[in-house]
Amino acid sequence: MGQPVVVEIKSGAGGRIASDAVAKAKPDGYTLIMLTGAHTVSAAVSRELSYDPVKDFSFLSTVSKFPFVIAVRADHPARTLADLLAMAAKAPAKITFTSVGVGSTQHMTGELLATEGKVELLHIPYRGGGAPVEAVLSGDVDILVDTLTVATPQLKAGKLRALAVTSAIPWPQAPDIAPVAQTLPGFEVLSWLGIAGPPGLPENIAATLNSAIGKALEEGEVKQTLATLGSQPAPSSPAAMRDMVASEIVRWKQVVKAAGIPPL
Repeated sequence: MGQPVVVEIKSGAGGRIASDAVAKAKPDGYTLIMLTGAHTVSAAVSRELSYDPVKDFSFLSTVSKFPFVIAVRADHPARTLADLLAMAAKAPAKITFTSVGVGSTQHMTGELLATEGKVELLHIPYRGGGAPVEAVLSGDVDILVDTLTVATPQLKAGKLRALAVTSAIPWPQAPDIAPVAQTLPGFEVLSWLGIAGPPGLPENIAATLNSAIGKALEEGEVKQTLATLGSQPAPSSPAAMRDMVASEIVRWKQVVKAAGIPPL
């Protein structure tokens, strides 16, 4: 764009504080938000939001997509995902899994795994950072559900064993990890990053920003950076991003209902 971009971190409430600020901002193209998959999960688990997660945003383009990895400590008796599900079937609510918080995408992924595997897993939430990995490494929790960025160092060190990745097919950055879908056909969870603006963003501004995002994602350095984070570039049209967000909200609401998760 030929202009500096100032990153203003508005942390808290699973991204809802930042989303609320942008939903109420002036639609001039100078206030944007980097949304994550948590945007759709928040919409599914929240009792009430101060904004509409679809109508109150001008979606511009998704930026990247990435799976989660299902892993256990290296000395855990489960050697495969099928082993783990068999153990869980014999001991309902005894096999535990981590997440970075109640209502996080990692939480929903674990709940979806339990639902699709027809087992009952016990969710143990943490506040993010390295706490979930440490909990699994110490033996306090059985299963890590997290990004490849978080898990890969411990996988390479031989301290964790990957059982599955949540992409439908083997992921390029982790080709030796079997997809969950090999054990539970049809299973797929890909989280994402994407850029949006306030509602009412003029079409010409939206088109300019969408084009700039697409060009940035073609840069070799950007592709390499995303690859090191276990992600892939995933540019899209504004309409495609909007449809994806709407469909993901429906999907996670179904998971919330099936798992009996109370509204937050």
